[in-house]
Amino acid sequence: MSRILMFLPPVLFLGLAALFVVGMNRDDPDNLPSAFTGKIAPAVTVASLADHPLFTDEDLRAPGVKLVNFWASWCAPCRAEHPMLEKLSDEGIAIYGVNYKDRAEAAEGFLAEMGNPYRAIGTDERTMSIDWGITGVPETFVINGEGRIILRFAGPITAAELARSIRPAIVEASK
Repeated sequence: MSRILMFLPPVLFLGLAALFVVGMNRDDPDNLPSAFTGKIAPAVTVASLADHPLFTDEDLRAPGVKLVNFWASWCAPCRAEHPMLEKLSDEGIAIYGVNYKDRAEAAEGFLAEMGNPYRAIGTDERTMSIDWGITGVPETFVINGEGRIILRFAGPITAAELARSIRPAIVEASK
């Protein structure tokens, strides 16, 4: 029995090391799959933010490709991705914003400083982010004309990510 116990620590170590190696060699370690991909997006349940047009469920279900972007003024990655959102908006992509865990004054200041790429905005009253499975901000969803989620992208949209995942999802959503 003591002989078996002598080999137990090295065997456990090797097993744990193998798990780490497998985990570190996944294709995309930052990919957080969404249970909603391919399904109809959950309802839009937001309150208005100042004088901005209100993001509604009708906007989400309207024909055409659209992005739903969860953001906050206190979020540094949201600032980093903002030029990419403005670029997409300038190209005619409909982007709807959901302000997340933020003060209205701070959100207004962010938009005044950075620009407003959103067709309509709402502020989350703690239910929409839960319903959509948000883990943090920024998170962006590409939605097709049927209101179906094509892609969930967690993190800031960079130029590389725009080319690698967002644009292909927009193309798929437009089919």
